Amino acid sequence: MTRSGRTVRGLDAEQRRAQRRADLLAAALTLFGRKGFGAVPIEEICQTAYVGTKSFYELFDSKEACYLALFEQLTADLSARMQAALGEVDSIDGLLETLAQVLVADLRVPQVLFGQSAGVSPAVERRRRENRRWAAGFVEGVWRQYGVIGPDQDVRPIAIATIGGLFELIADWLFDGAEESDVLIARLTAYNRIVRAGLESTVDGVSSDR
Repeated sequence: MTRSGRTVRGLDAEQRRAQRRADLLAAALTLFGRKGFGAVPIEEICQTAYVGTKSFYELFDSKEACYLALFEQLTADLSARMQAALGEVDSIDGLLETLAQVLVADLRVPQVLFGQSAGVSPAVERRRRENRRWAAGFVEGVWRQYGVIGPDQDVRPIAIATIGGLFELIADWLFDGAEESDVLIARLTAYNRIVRAGLESTVDGVSSDR
């Protein structure tokens, strides 16, 4: 595609707009991750990103819209990493270890995704619920891949509850001061093994001796 118009520092208008958006989201990640959504005014995001307030409102209708865009970006990245890990590790425990290592690598990410997303706004809550449903579907697929459940078993409510538990463990770990990754891995793994044992002991609602 041919772009037209004046360039500034080698960037045309569309590219400059994309750069401003990226800079604002990077600033929002730093500020929301450190202070929390409620404590960060739009002006501070703009100052940190070296972007004018007018340009902010050309990109986002509100601070909530900026948060949602950041939430979408972080969720997409985390989802892609977990999908890639699915083909690289050979156990559910390995997937959980990968998740923990990704979160520990940049604590701003779990702070935004798990530590403060609840209660931001109804729109954010809807997106958070959609995220949990996607994650529940991912977990169901993993359980089937590793033979924890049968191909026709409907365990969606259990998967949603499991994801809720995992996310709460992450939030609690953050609240405790984000200790070493080994602590988070141990908590996630222990919880997963309890859920898995319950699933493997039941086939179509009938207790099994496995």
